[in-house]
Amino acid sequence: MVIVSNLGYPRLGENREWKKLIESYWNGDISQEDLLVQAKALRKAFLIKQEELGVDLIPVGDFSLYDHILDLSFQFNIIPERFAEEDYDLDLYFALARGNKDHVASAMKKWFNTNYHYLLPEWTKEKPRLSHNRLLELYLEARDLIGDKAKPVITGPITYVALSSGVRDHTAAIKSLLPLYKQIIQELVDAGASYIQVDEPIFVTDEGHDYLEAAKKVYAYFAKEVPGAKLIFQTYFEGLVDAKVLSNLPVAAFGLDFVHGLEDNVAALEAGYFADKVVFAGIVNGRNVWGTDLRDSQQLLAKIQEHVKEVVIQPSCSLLHVPVTTQNETGLEPVLREGLAFADEKLQELRILADQSGLVEPSPSFSQKVAAFEALQAADFRHVVLEDLNSVAKERQLPFQDRYALQQEKLNLPILPTTTIGSFPQSAEVRRTRLAWKRQQISDQEYEDFIKSEIARWIKIQEDLDIDVLVHGEFERVDMVEFFGQKLAGFATTASGWVQSYGSRAVKPPIIYGDVQHIQPLTVNETVYAQSLTDRPVKGMLTGPITITNWSFERTDIPRQDLFNQIALAIKDEIKLLEDAGIPIIQVDEAALREGLPLRKANQKAYLDDSVVAFRLATSSVKDSTQIHTHMCYSNFAEIIDSIRDLDADVISIETSRSQGDIIEAFETATYPLGIGLGVYDIHSPRVPTLDEVVANIERPLKQLSIEQFWVNPDCGLKTRRKPETIAALEILVQATKKVRKRFGN
Repeated sequence: MVIVSNLGYPRLGENREWKKLIESYWNGDISQEDLLVQAKALRKAFLIKQEELGVDLIPVGDFSLYDHILDLSFQFNIIPERFAEEDYDLDLYFALARGNKDHVASAMKKWFNTNYHYLLPEWTKEKPRLSHNRLLELYLEARDLIGDKAKPVITGPITYVALSSGVRDHTAAIKSLLPLYKQIIQELVDAGASYIQVDEPIFVTDEGHDYLEAAKKVYAYFAKEVPGAKLIFQTYFEGLVDAKVLSNLPVAAFGLDFVHGLEDNVAALEAGYFADKVVFAGIVNGRNVWGTDLRDSQQLLAKIQEHVKEVVIQPSCSLLHVPVTTQNETGLEPVLREGLAFADEKLQELRILADQSGLVEPSPSFSQKVAAFEALQAADFRHVVLEDLNSVAKERQLPFQDRYALQQEKLNLPILPTTTIGSFPQSAEVRRTRLAWKRQQISDQEYEDFIKSEIARWIKIQEDLDIDVLVHGEFERVDMVEFFGQKLAGFATTASGWVQSYGSRAVKPPIIYGDVQHIQPLTVNETVYAQSLTDRPVKGMLTGPITITNWSFERTDIPRQDLFNQIALAIKDEIKLLEDAGIPIIQVDEAALREGLPLRKANQKAYLDDSVVAFRLATSSVKDSTQIHTHMCYSNFAEIIDSIRDLDADVISIETSRSQGDIIEAFETATYPLGIGLGVYDIHSPRVPTLDEVVANIERPLKQLSIEQFWVNPDCGLKTRRKPETIAALEILVQATKKVRKRFGN
């Protein structure tokens, strides 16, 4: 008998119930008691659903009110010093994530190479302590509901410390956590927990090599201090960095990714490292939405079984990264819909594989899944047609300094020009009107007139604020990637395919299922209308090919390089339309370029080279007097600075405010000679920055960057913010900029 396990389940809910619940509390619509009661009901519903889908080991502790790493920080009392005077309660928990009127929030970082953001733990001089055993509470709740199927899940101490900031001595920090983990684990064992999943994904990264000795000591400590614990050393997103060493850890089982880490992990099995081990094998892709080739998975399972003591099957990673169910996707073409598998369907696939084990003839459900997979592969839209790239420009005609002079002459901008990243608040009225249009309750013309009225209102607001380079506000767009997926050939958009990005922020990634082509204007009407309302330059706003790919559920039947280039050519066509319409600045956002970087350094150069080629394919055909901007989100820029420079964008804006500008060293003038705007305030928090804060955030980079190359902007789009706080923050931004200009004699 093959056992089915799950690593984690989507928190959002089928209809984003979780998001709506959390935001209701933030808005003051429900009490804290109501929040906790309804959150408990959601947790229980998720557990019951997984049991009904046939999961034998169901994760407990994956549910969170914001972020699973923040949960650990909070219960370990790893609280930033600036919050030291705050009461230790749920409002402090949310303040760490969102900030409050007095303090900025903790920094966010991407969870490995996914689009999920975690809250960066900030270590101080305070010694960690266990405020409460949250995981025990959740386990007891789950045990009463699903019995011994409940499997506690916790991020391991080594990964937690490796992902933290402010840690001066990693060995000492890990050691300080061990008694706390020991207490958590011992109390779980005493309560009847069998397997306990300890997530240590740091050991699939190159950095994992630095922690091999720590792993030996930590897991030897657990084996000695809590001998009754059956720990699963769980990894995902890649193969183990050193399977020979890690396979000897004294744990009950190992969780390995046989999708993204297939080659390395199979090699480790064949080397005999796991011959006497229990392996939790991730054989269904937890990060994409395509149905599994069950015959291929069946063969893989058989191969794994040959080399290990016992196999448990599961997704390759937590299902946090995919939508809940395809049941609501009735608008998709049938062959496409049947070829998809969201979280619930992936668990069904695992159950089918487990039940098929040992059978000679395929079961009806197995045959049905195989037929759906084959029909998708045979569909006409799967056949690649790629335009000849030799005729497309791959570099600008003039070097940056020469063309930048032409652009400044054309634009006549002041020193430290101010701008925003692109989007403005999408009010309840905007959302209601869009929904009414989608439901055909208002006409196309009525919707277009409404969008124009919003554009006109915010162009006037920007002029009144005295911002130098304006944007149209993106009121017609639900999302910076989904919007393009709705208008480009080769994409499908879903009705309920929501995925958590950070906190209550949910995105609905489009699905790239076929050849991508530009078949209609994407942004021209709104951008040209906005430009007609003002004498100030208005930026055209596009999303770049790498970000569109990384923030979509991409097809996996062709090389990513071909996919990048197909999308790049489509964006090139839209840029040409904008330029021909007289738009002087065009921003091509690559917010997700860094997050798609492979976890292993050996694989990174090819990805970055392909990314640079695609961006240049999209942007190099413009006139030298047309200014190309790009935007990127939180990243470790130092390791990709050469590739960022090679993009040859005239101006890059970067999301940096939560990191307090620490990354500017990567952009010293000698290294990065192009235009740059480091975000001077955090848009992910509702707090309005002070004038002194913004002045400091402008002046600090000017110690290393030329004032001629520096732009002033928020650190990301403003879609999720409300109008009053947006205007107040932008007023501060403009005031601070003018104050700094005076100091420099402008």
